[in-house]
Parts: sequence; structure tokens; C-alpha cells
Amino acid sequence: MALPLDLPAGDPLAPELDAFVAAHGLADRSAALDRAPAFPAAEYRALGDDRWLGLTVRPDRGGRGLTLETAGRVLHRLAYRAGTAFAKLALQPEFCSVLLDHGGAPLEAEWVRPLVAGRRLVGNHLTEPGSGSDARALRTTARRDGDEYVLRGTKSEAAFAVEADAAIVYARVGEAPDGITAFLVPQQLPGIERRAAAVDLGERWQRRGSIEYRDVRLPSAYRLGEEGAGFAYVRPELTRERALLAAIYLGVARASWEETVGHVGGRLAFGRPLADQEAVSFPLVEDGARLDAAALYVERTLRRLDRGEEAEGEAALAKWLATETALTTLDHAVQFHGGRGYSSELPHERRWRDVRSGAIAHGPAEVMHVVAARRLWPRRPPGDPA
Repeated sequence: MALPLDLPAGDPLAPELDAFVAAHGLADRSAALDRAPAFPAAEYRALGDDRWLGLTVRPDRGGRGLTLETAGRVLHRLAYRAGTAFAKLALQPEFCSVLLDHGGAPLEAEWVRPLVAGRRLVGNHLTEPGSGSDARALRTTARRDGDEYVLRGTKSEAAFAVEADAAIVYARVGEAPDGITAFLVPQQLPGIERRAAAVDLGERWQRRGSIEYRDVRLPSAYRLGEEGAGFAYVRPELTRERALLAAIYLGVARASWEETVGHVGGRLAFGRPLADQEAVSFPLVEDGARLDAAALYVERTLRRLDRGEEAEGEAALAKWLATETALTTLDHAVQFHGGRGYSSELPHERRWRDVRSGAIAHGPAEVMHVVAARRLWPRRPPGDPA
């Protein structure tokens, strides 16, 4: 019987994906990127060539046109086979849905199609020093000047800080407290200074850093959608991302869990099989149950999103639940492999470091609880005592 979130038996996507992972040595490449962080440009192009970029993007734009549920299953399997790096890279067009949905015809040929083909890399610049992703606290501004906007401000914690060809930049236009507008900003424009930060704990291939915009002039055609609507555009993107990221984290954890079960089943300790030691076997039994339960929750959330139902709270909880479950499972993998588990000789410690970002990126765990709580207690108008 197929496990939760795996592709169904007989689905042609499964052998096609497995063959791609093997042909490009993605599992070994993930380990190499951790040792020597760099953007995997060749693999990015290969993902585009074989249409593993833009899994949910329409086929006429170069994507596969998969449902969110099927995309989640593909990403779960890709993470299981090769780790988080290439699963997240396969999602890059989905991370740029504000461009895909609101860029319009002028940006289609120049940016959208090359992005899905793996020929252009587009990042996201939302977070700022001191304010994180709090829309009300963003200080980057975009001032209208004729047919141009003039951008000024600093963005931080941005993936692909020095490699991205362009970035979706969120800036304040005017004085409205929530008036955040999205722009596509080519990163070679005059006035842009990019700096890579220190090496991260995990997912080092993303090479995060900061970007300073010093009166950067941008044609108004590069505004994405309407003024003041940027945050309304990114919210549904974040909801989809969170549910799909959950599938990735569970895929990585599933790999380590299976490897640990095999190791424990074949090792003797103190004259008895390690699997007979309840202090070891019971946590692994529980990990397996939690992995299945979390996968079923993610599966249900993706189906709800496919049906067009409101599931913002469920997606937030899916990411939190998957991250917590995966981290516990991966910690047990390190522990029960002993000294080798703590070393880079085995992949478990790297997988733990990569998944650890899940409690921070795309909405920290604390915010995920706030989002989910709104489902139970919808916000009331200010001053409403009811």
C-alpha cells in the first residue's frame, strides 16, 4: 500500500522522477552543496529542461500543470530521494506566483517563461532588518516619478542575494499603513548593492544576504498588479507554499526514519538486537506514526486548497506540524546512529540543519499559530465588544 504523500503505484511520474534524480546525482550533489555552498545553476537548468520546475504552472508556460496534491507528492518523493535543496528549487516558480499572476504580458516573455525554463532566477525581497516580514513595519519605499518608481530601502535574509537575476521587492507607496506594493526589480540596475551574509546553519546553497536599494529607478511596467495590493497578492502564495513545504520536510524525515529503522534492526548492543531496546524502538514506532499522521494532514490540506476552499489556517498548521515532526524524527536518527550520526559521514545531521529553517522561513512557527488561531477566533472590528 502506498504511504501517505507518495505517488500512487503505477503513476508514471514516479519512475520519471527517480530516473532524473539518479541521472543528475542529486543526492550526492546535495551533500556537496552543503560542504561548498553555491547556487546549483546546472541542475536548475536541468530541472527546467525536464519540466520539474513549475510543477503547478500551466503547460503553455512550460510547467506541468499538476494539482497541488500531486505536486506535494512529487516534492515529497524528491525530498525523500535527494534532500530539501532540489525539492525547494523545483518550487521556485511557485515562490514567484505574484510575478506569474500579476506581471502581465510585458514581463511574460522576458521573465516568466525563462524562470520556468530554469534560465532566470527570481528571488523574493520582503524581510527587512528590524521588522522581519511585518507589513506595517516595512520601511522600503517606492516613490512615483513620472513613468518610473524610485526605490529606497534595505532588504535582509534574502535567498540568492548575489545570484538572483531579479527579485520581487515589496515596498511602501504613499502613507497608507498597509499600502505595500510589489515590483519586479532586475538586480543589475544602478543603485543596487548586494552582499552575501555569513554561512547559514543549513540550506547553505541559498546563500542568503542583504540588498540595499539606493534610489533605484524602475519603469512603472515592472510594478506587479495594483498599488497597495502586494500583501494581498502574497498571502495566497504563502498559503500554498506552506502546505507544499510541509510535504518536503516530511519526505526528508521519512528517508532518515527508514534508514534508522534498518540500522536499529541490524545492530547488536549489549548482546541483544538494538531493536529489542525499548528506549530505542518505542521512539521510532512513535516517529513512524507521527510521520503518517502529519502526511495525512498535509494531504487533506492540499486537497482543500485544490478545491478552492479557505485553508490558510490548515496550511500554517501543516508547516508547523511537519517541521516539528521532521525535526524530532531526524534528531532520533542522529541519536540512534551514535557517533556516526553526529558526523557528516551520514546525512541525518545535514537533513536536520536543512529542515530547521522550516520553523523560521515562510512564516515562523509562532506566526503559524497566530494564523491558525484566526480560524477559531476570527478578528472582530476594532472596538467591537462582542
